[in-house]
Amino acid sequence: MNFQARRGGRSFAFDFCGRSVVLFDINSPLMSRPAPVTHSVDSEGVAWITFDDSVARANVFNPATLAALRGCLDALSSSRVTGGVPVKAVVIRSAKERIFIAGADLKWLAALPDAGVATHAAREGQTLFELIANFKVPVVCAIHGACAGGGYELALACAWRLASDAPETRIGLPEVGLGLIPAWGGCTRLPRLIGVPAAVDFILRAGLVPAAAALAAGLIDEVVPTKEITIRAKAAALRLADEGKPARPTPAAPVPDFFSAQRATISLRRPGQPAALAVLEVVEKNRGLSGVAALELEAIAFGKVAVGGVAKNLMHVFQLKAAARKSTLDRWFPEPAEAVPAVPFRTIGIIGAGVMGSGLAHWCAAHGYGVILCDSNRAAIERGVLIIRGLFAEGVSRGKVTADAAHRMTGGVGITTSLEDFELCDLVIETITEDVEAKRKLFAELSEKLPPDCVLASNTSVLPIEELAAGVVNPGRVIGLHFFNPVSRMRLVEVGLGSETARVTAERALGLVRSLGLTAAIARSSPGHYVMRVLAFYLNAGCRLWEQGVTTEQLDRAQREWGWPMGPLRLIDEIGIDGIDQIFGEMAHYFPDRFERSTLCRQMGAKGLYGRKNGASAGFYCYEDGREVLNPAMAEFAPGSAAAAWDSESIQEHLIGVMIGEANRAVAEGVVQTDDEADLALILGAGFPASRGGLLRHAKNREKGAAKSAVQLS
Repeated sequence: MNFQARRGGRSFAFDFCGRSVVLFDINSPLMSRPAPVTHSVDSEGVAWITFDDSVARANVFNPATLAALRGCLDALSSSRVTGGVPVKAVVIRSAKERIFIAGADLKWLAALPDAGVATHAAREGQTLFELIANFKVPVVCAIHGACAGGGYELALACAWRLASDAPETRIGLPEVGLGLIPAWGGCTRLPRLIGVPAAVDFILRAGLVPAAAALAAGLIDEVVPTKEITIRAKAAALRLADEGKPARPTPAAPVPDFFSAQRATISLRRPGQPAALAVLEVVEKNRGLSGVAALELEAIAFGKVAVGGVAKNLMHVFQLKAAARKSTLDRWFPEPAEAVPAVPFRTIGIIGAGVMGSGLAHWCAAHGYGVILCDSNRAAIERGVLIIRGLFAEGVSRGKVTADAAHRMTGGVGITTSLEDFELCDLVIETITEDVEAKRKLFAELSEKLPPDCVLASNTSVLPIEELAAGVVNPGRVIGLHFFNPVSRMRLVEVGLGSETARVTAERALGLVRSLGLTAAIARSSPGHYVMRVLAFYLNAGCRLWEQGVTTEQLDRAQREWGWPMGPLRLIDEIGIDGIDQIFGEMAHYFPDRFERSTLCRQMGAKGLYGRKNGASAGFYCYEDGREVLNPAMAEFAPGSAAAAWDSESIQEHLIGVMIGEANRAVAEGVVQTDDEADLALILGAGFPASRGGLLRHAKNREKGAAKSAVQLS
């Protein structure tokens, strides 16, 4: 529903029942700009509907785009003849080079004020796509570039779907990852196209797949060479105009216990996230219903989840990630950036062939950098080479890289036991043990051997950069680059700025991080930087609760229920017990007034319990044959007897409270500059549950809730 009104001397257009959430000034540049969707008809009667938002990098659905699409459909359906040429078929395409349609505008979705408005937004999109599905002539969708969410739901409404073979063409329904459900036909049409089990699996994965994988899964009908997509789309349209829409088989019904098994899995793996359960409910209930009734189930379910706290938080986190990709160093350096762009790195030297160093070598080589891996221990080098080969083999098995490319990239990693071989490197990253004297000595040696413009970076997670740069010639070239393990899966790098780090050094480091497909968290050098500082306080608090008698099972279960992917003790096993004890020691050194160090990890290390690091198989848990069980040897450390005072809620409140306190201190000290940056760093680097929106966002929401409750009680 659309109508016009005046307010304060300006004209406005209202949409969605006149709700102010989609209020537009007709006279604003937004309303006067070229239409984001246009149409034309060629001489052979093929109508072309083209998405191309002229003022945006990506095509997205919002009220303006939906209105423009409706206008095109109305124009083409009002008469079968346009300019004297009968319309035989329609092709929907994008004029963007890398993006078909990137889904719905998250700013618009995040502003939906209540379930009623959100439900109506779903119905509007459904109605529009129903026009496409029931159009008088066949509609073909020509996908080139990212086709996500509503973009793929539009494709599902078309009679034929073809996609280019370009690497940027990726297709999927990511809504569940944002706390939403596909509600413009995704939960209805996809199960009827490829079957319930395959559709549910695809929707819950919430990812995008390449065109070849989409074809294999039945998501599309054809993959074509990129240069031929227009010709092939037109040929498909004319063929369907002659032959009619293709007949598609009815998929087999799921096994009887399919939905109950899925709910059990979701409850275990996604506690507190309603979107996945909503998908199951909609898909289960809409089987056998008419299209109209099934779509209404979608719309109502979307309305409920879209305005819930989890969806709002996940959309907020998505926007934080987008902002991080555009962040600059302007706030950190008073002087302006140099007019000449910072020179990108070409050859990277990595010192230390352990799990971290080898993983970093693999990731850099996979992104086109020349790599030299150095370790004074020949056996460590040999193990590192095996790790690198294994990581590339894993990439081949997962379809991330071809076997030929993996072989070539593996061959691009040089190995050495001598620092002398770094003479051609323009960046050297050390990943040796967290020992300030060892790192300082290494940096001093490197500064003597390497040219003065070679950047020296430390992967330290704890030590201040200034302490490592002491004695370095040209300390402006020293910076922290704290990668998280495993590098191929953890999306964060902390860029630690020392007091003497030059802006050009930081610019080059930031460029490296982004070229590796990772997100940079820029932080002022300090003990633990930001992520490890807050995480160390959290993990230490968990160990201290264990020492008081709270069991491993109690602690980890409480945090998993709160949304963490793993509990604090399981996380310690993953990082390595000896490494965590070393970090605890550094934190106690730098923060003696408030870091009361647990001795538990030290005792465990003395007994040979190291967690999972470097192939160890026991810590708080035992890891054998792919199984994870509580380690009975932990009884030896005789915890206290205060467990009765700690239930799940009190454990959660205590541990999260410790994190909030330390995060607030770090922001106040300027270690990170904003709450949003602090929150994203912990989500990407420490596994803080994104469904909570971020640690400090959660703290603010909790304070607001407490204040509201106090007012109600008064």
